[in-house]
Amino acid sequence: MVSSLLSRSEDRSVPRLPLAVLAAVVAVVLLVGALVIWLAGSANPFTPAGYAGYLTRGAVFGRATFHGVQRGPTSPGRGWLLAVTNVSVTPYTYTEDFSGDDAVLSRDNLKIAFRVHTVWRVDETRVPLFMDRFSTTVIGDRLQKEPDAIVKVAYGNFVREPLKTYARDEVQQRNGLDVKQDLVAIGDAVLARIRRYAEGSPFVVTSVVVGNVQYPEEVANAVSRKLAATQELERKDTEIAIEEKERTKREVQARGIANAMQIIRGQLSPMYIQHEAIEAQPPGPDAG
Repeated sequence: MVSSLLSRSEDRSVPRLPLAVLAAVVAVVLLVGALVIWLAGSANPFTPAGYAGYLTRGAVFGRATFHGVQRGPTSPGRGWLLAVTNVSVTPYTYTEDFSGDDAVLSRDNLKIAFRVHTVWRVDETRVPLFMDRFSTTVIGDRLQKEPDAIVKVAYGNFVREPLKTYARDEVQQRNGLDVKQDLVAIGDAVLARIRRYAEGSPFVVTSVVVGNVQYPEEVANAVSRKLAATQELERKDTEIAIEEKERTKREVQARGIANAMQIIRGQLSPMYIQHEAIEAQPPGPDAG
């Protein structure tokens, strides 16, 4: 009896909402929840100028999939679980140092230090191939501090060691003192070999320059002494040539004077000489 009275009292104090209004409230709550979830899970990833963006679409269940490539500066618009890995497609210049323990023995066993400067880039038309086969996962914090880390790691894994091997081989085929004069030929040979190696890959090697050749100190000193001796010899040869020219000049002058004197002697008669002698005498006291 008491419970029946309480139930009737509660029914009179709390009015029931119409079914349509209740359905509308639930729909709004679900819509707001879905919007919040979509905003939280969606993104509009940006690719700056000089980069190609490798876009992927994530999944709550299952695997992420490739979505496309975008050339910066651009973004794809906000999309569900979109992410981008930006790959620089501008040229890089990397230097490989062959010094100290990495110095190379030439054909005549002369230890030579040098550097190889390589200009290369990633082919923007092959960014998917680069990401699928040549890139290595790089932690996000490192990418934020060093945006080109993914390219740097790929170069180290694919290009560096073959390039260094080719450079060593080209130097080892030559005599030590011939390396300096063959620098262009060595660079061209290394470039041709690394291009053949990288054919079909996303790596485009533009140029290879070999330079900064350093010989051991004793060899450098010997070369300097030889150069100084050669210069001294050339200086003496020049002095000898000048002296020979001067001697020839004096001989020519002497022959000219002798010929002139001979001509003069041939043209002077005894009477003319007597007349000149009289004319050369000082005037006497009765003169004048």
